[in-house]
Amino acid sequence: MALVVMCGQPCSGKSTAAILLSEALQSACATGGDQRLALRIIDESSLHLGRNQSYADMVAEKNLRGVLRSQVDRSLSKDSIVIVDSLNNIKGYRYELWCLARASGIRYCVVFCDTEVDQCREWNDKRREIGELAYDTNIFEDLARRFERPDSRNRWDSPLFELLPSRAQFCEDDSERTSTVIEEAVSYLTKKVDSKTRDVKVLQPTIATQTAVKTEANTLYEMDKATQEVINAIVEAQSSGFGATVNKVTIGPDLPSINIARAVGLPELRSLRRTFIKLAGQYSLSGPPPPTDSVSAKRMFIDYLNREFASS
Repeated sequence: MALVVMCGQPCSGKSTAAILLSEALQSACATGGDQRLALRIIDESSLHLGRNQSYADMVAEKNLRGVLRSQVDRSLSKDSIVIVDSLNNIKGYRYELWCLARASGIRYCVVFCDTEVDQCREWNDKRREIGELAYDTNIFEDLARRFERPDSRNRWDSPLFELLPSRAQFCEDDSERTSTVIEEAVSYLTKKVDSKTRDVKVLQPTIATQTAVKTEANTLYEMDKATQEVINAIVEAQSSGFGATVNKVTIGPDLPSINIARAVGLPELRSLRRTFIKLAGQYSLSGPPPPTDSVSAKRMFIDYLNREFASS
């Protein structure tokens, strides 16, 4: 249904905003009578990952992003809203998340907690003083320095909903504005879409983002087994002919006969078998997958052999 990417400096109020947004979404769906909404918040704590350990160095940070991305990929569906409550401070990473949403054919938006670095630093220090989870000073400063601010002109940062968590605590007007922005985000994420809708964009998969055709796990095994049985039948028929040329080989009552006008050696048969399996795999990338049952695989291989023998 939708992917929501929270974005902001460390300790900028993202988690609080994510909770407010999730509560507003649940309330909106309950009011609208839609009880099917599945909502999930994905963050470091839900994956049992510590903040300081996850951002200790570039390798750990890269691994964290990979784990988050994998969880998002597995959680996206047409009937769920996923909120990624993490820094998402690198624009290239936000682009990767946008690609996941596009591949799933769902809505996407970024919620940006626009909090000044000094205020974030103060909140982080206060958390440390009262024993709550906080960033080490050197990690906080490194993350703050590398933050890449979202820009609504970028497709992976659009639509962009901007919150002001620090000012909302002290100014009634800004508190009302925060509530309004949350309402706008909820409306965007839950609004019914039809052919006339223009203010809500549902991303559409492209050829580059569509999942490649995947055959079943036993397809290759069945293809390999079926073609080998055909080869064995031809070899056996020629051996039982006591040197005479076998013109026709019958595999089964529901399968066509193999027409052979000359003696065919085992090396040539193996070569034809390898070529057939390779061609079947290439064809499946642009067309229907190869057959998963033995009879269909044998029929295809027999047709291929008859064409090859007829042309040679």
